[in-house]
Amino acid sequence: MEQDHITPYQQMVRWRTSKGATTGIFRFIGRLTKCPLNPLQGGFLCYSETMIKAMQKNTHIEHPEDSILTGDLSVLDWFTSTSTASWKWDGAPAIVWGTNPATNSFFVGTKSVFNKVKLKINESHADIDNNHEGIVADILHHCFDNLPDSDDILQGDFIGFGDTNCFQPNVIEYVFEDVIFEDIVIAPHTLYTTETGLLKDCVSQPLNYKLDDTECCKFLQANCYSRPSDSIEQLVSFARQIATLVDFEDEKSAKQLKIDLNAYIRDNDEIVAEQFDNYSLVRLWLLIKKIKMEMLSLCYHDCDVDCYIEDELIESGEGYVRSNDYGTYKLVNREVFSYANFNAGVIRR
Repeated sequence: MEQDHITPYQQMVRWRTSKGATTGIFRFIGRLTKCPLNPLQGGFLCYSETMIKAMQKNTHIEHPEDSILTGDLSVLDWFTSTSTASWKWDGAPAIVWGTNPATNSFFVGTKSVFNKVKLKINESHADIDNNHEGIVADILHHCFDNLPDSDDILQGDFIGFGDTNCFQPNVIEYVFEDVIFEDIVIAPHTLYTTETGLLKDCVSQPLNYKLDDTECCKFLQANCYSRPSDSIEQLVSFARQIATLVDFEDEKSAKQLKIDLNAYIRDNDEIVAEQFDNYSLVRLWLLIKKIKMEMLSLCYHDCDVDCYIEDELIESGEGYVRSNDYGTYKLVNREVFSYANFNAGVIRR
């Protein structure tokens, strides 16, 4: 799942300095090889043209099976393409921090820093008090004091405060072998860039470099791997054949179908294709979901932590986020994590 180089013709390359600061220079080149994934390992990050197109606004990461309801089958290419991956931490709230390009000042916030109308960008403790309240304000005050400066715009999940080895920011309880003594614990996962200098115009991409821990802040970034298997390509080939027999939905109908499918998951009911009007589409949805679960079973990571949902050990935790030229999707067992999340609230306080 680690991507060491990309080799297509007519690549579009975005050059980045070893500190991760975007220069904004784009150029076409012929053939590109041995391009390091991590800028800290030797210079530059390179993206193909299709990967740049896949860089997206700050939107919710979708399940692979939900992406096919309107007939977009690019996820089938996503399944079989070389990818980068990160382990998905079940943290809350989402924390955004770094340098505000409009003011060149350090800031912290939630995803409300990307609001189109009322941006809640906090460059001081007074800003936090004006924009937030309760536990979120308390967390942001600690993040403002303890997060290290960054030239980039970063996002991560808040896992908890230190001096313990057990954390439960949301549904999953994380139990580490050793006590984490840093003041705050963050799981970073996303890097943002903006061509206009405004946070509201940011686009996201996976964070592909490691952040160094400080005395005050512990960063959780697991290395992710995948076991080899021929089963994914075989299942994808079968899905392409099935898709030729499917009548896909328009955007409005697909949105309602997604709501109906989530209702089954929330109620822990089995999804049977023949119970739906568009049973051929739901049959394909179930097949894509099966491919996702097969891929999830092949993934593993190197983080020394046990994950529990109501005292039951969950091997994969929440799951993984996988990105390549065809987009970014999450590998999550919906019958376990999504069901628990639907029925437990968003943040355990």
